[in-house]
Amino acid sequence: MSGIFGVVSDKNCIPSLYYGTDYHSHLGTEYGGIAFIDEYGKPVKEIHSISNSQFKSKFYKRDEVISTQGIGVVSDKDPQPLSFESKFGAFAICYAGLVTNKQKLAEELIKKGISFSEISHGEINTAELIANLINQGDSIIQGIEKMQDKIHGSISLLILTKEGIFAARDRNGVTPLVIGEKEDEIAVASETCSFPNLKFKTKKFLEPGEIIFIGKKGIETKKQGMTNNKICAFLWIYTGFPASSYEGINVEKVRENCGRFLAKRDNIEIDLVAGVPDSGTAHAIGYAMESKKPFRRVLFKYTPGYGRSYTPPSQEIRDKIALMKLIANEAIIRGNRMILCDDSIVRGTQLKNFTIIKLKNAGAKEIHVRPACPPLMFPCIYNLSTRSIHELAARKAIRSIEGSDIEDVSEYIDQRSEKYKKMVDWIAEDLGVTSLRYMMIEDMVEAIGLPKDKLCSFCWTGKGTQKSLKGY
Repeated sequence: MSGIFGVVSDKNCIPSLYYGTDYHSHLGTEYGGIAFIDEYGKPVKEIHSISNSQFKSKFYKRDEVISTQGIGVVSDKDPQPLSFESKFGAFAICYAGLVTNKQKLAEELIKKGISFSEISHGEINTAELIANLINQGDSIIQGIEKMQDKIHGSISLLILTKEGIFAARDRNGVTPLVIGEKEDEIAVASETCSFPNLKFKTKKFLEPGEIIFIGKKGIETKKQGMTNNKICAFLWIYTGFPASSYEGINVEKVRENCGRFLAKRDNIEIDLVAGVPDSGTAHAIGYAMESKKPFRRVLFKYTPGYGRSYTPPSQEIRDKIALMKLIANEAIIRGNRMILCDDSIVRGTQLKNFTIIKLKNAGAKEIHVRPACPPLMFPCIYNLSTRSIHELAARKAIRSIEGSDIEDVSEYIDQRSEKYKKMVDWIAEDLGVTSLRYMMIEDMVEAIGLPKDKLCSFCWTGKGTQKSLKGY
């Protein structure tokens, strides 16, 4: 998942643009970019690789740069924002989301004589594809709507023009967009955590499919939003920053709620509760509050040098980060029985090969793992996440139990079935932990506080879309 930020100012937007974009660094590890309107009314873009560095080390506030409007992005895959000359005039574009039928749409445009020049990781850049689809419309607004008609997946975007910024949330509402205001500036962002230190006040969350324009006259609604919200539940469980809120619901509070639910369903004797840093920490705090057992830090993340091990694209990089970033504290661990809360088990390799081994080597007596969401069964089709069913820990377990891959996994999704219990037991044995108990999906929904039909739970249930999973 990428993070996007835009700002329109009565003065100079560059300080807010720089810091506001940087506050989205937890959402991407590949590229960082900004674009602003220069004195000639043209978008000027700057993109850097951040795969081996932080956004703030590549971008800096240059005193000579003055602009009243700009957009920025921390990207999980594609270099962006990109700038174009078009029939609508010059514009720059950045996005968050995923287009799963990208190749098919690109082939259709190529047949019409449209060329693609931005190739990333051997693929067409999604930002360029989106821009070319929008250019098929009679206006930017109509182009955005046409683009949304054609894509499979979800795209929320910002388009920067000399007049201002267009902001559009994806029609399913999977990825959030929120408006912030202060006296002389209006911002639009993926994360509300980008607002407080810049003195923005949250004004509103865009509705699914809503399109607005931010210019000198303020905020103009160009297309009303819809009520069919399907916001990603994983934002609260893992992806989002603890200080952020989506639909007015705070991330840290939800994670504490998850921990409380996990504790309510447990009755084992332990000495302490711990979390896998960073996102597992709040889940563990909630567990400790409910269970009245002490919360203690047994693992420390060496924050200055290492980011998230889930977001990098290659397994090799993920494993390297997982190995190096967490340091076990033997003085707290040795001889103790512990609950270990984590946000999720995706592939299971990092938990098994690094975290659990570190705890055992440090003398843990018992390790009871409690993920804050159900077993992941399907790759996300709305954001760049796991791209293959086969790599998921739950699917490995099913494959071992059944002897081969099976199409119908409904019995394994049913958290009260015998097959579900067998799957969980297999994963626990594979991880080498004392016990394993996942969050019940109804508990997770209640912990978030939105109706189930307002949340996207596709990665756990496979429900909520008619798109084919063929190729995953």
